[in-house]
Amino acid sequence: MSLTAIGNALAAETARQVVDKFQVELIDVMKNGKKLGYSGRYDKLNGPVTNSHDLTKIARIVVGKEWEKLSGDQQQKLADVFSRLSVASYAHNFKDYAGESFTIDSEEQTARGGVIVHSHLSIPDEKDVKFDYMLKEKGDSWRIINIIANGVSDLALKRSEYTTILQREGFDALIAKINEKIDNYSKL
Repeated sequence: MSLTAIGNALAAETARQVVDKFQVELIDVMKNGKKLGYSGRYDKLNGPVTNSHDLTKIARIVVGKEWEKLSGDQQQKLADVFSRLSVASYAHNFKDYAGESFTIDSEEQTARGGVIVHSHLSIPDEKDVKFDYMLKEKGDSWRIINIIANGVSDLALKRSEYTTILQREGFDALIAKINEKIDNYSKL
C-alpha cells in the first residue's frame, strides 16, 4: 500500500463517523433554528445533507425501474430536485431545540456490504425516536442511502408515492409535485 493510499484510508470517515457528524450538525442547526428561520436552516443544512447522503442513488432507488426510462437530463433534474427536497425536509423538521440529543447505539454490517448505524434521538419528556441509517460506500467514503425512523422507511414511503406519480402522470408531474412539497416546507 502506498503512502497516498494509506493517507486516503486514514482520511476516509467510517459510516459511524458520517452519521455522528451529520447528527451533530443537525443539533447545531436546531439550537439556532428559530433565529435562522427556514431559509437559514436550509442554507446551513445544504452542505451537511449533501456530504452525508448519496442523494443521486436515493433518487434512483426512489423511482426504481423507471430511472432507466429517464433521459440523462431528466435523471439529473430528478436528482437535483430530490436533493433540494431532502434539505428542505430537514430544515422543516428540525427547526427548534428543546434539549434533544442523538446517541449512536450500535452498528452492523449488512450482507450486501453496507452498514446500518442504529441510533436514537432523545427528546425531553417524550418517547425516544429510533433512527436506523443505512449506508453504502461511495468512493472513499460512506453515504446514507436510507433512514428508517421508528421502523418506517423514508425510502419505501417515497418510492411508492413517486413511482405511482411517474407511471400515471409522467416526469413533469413528479417534478411539480416535489417542488410543491419543497414550497410547502418553506411556508410551514
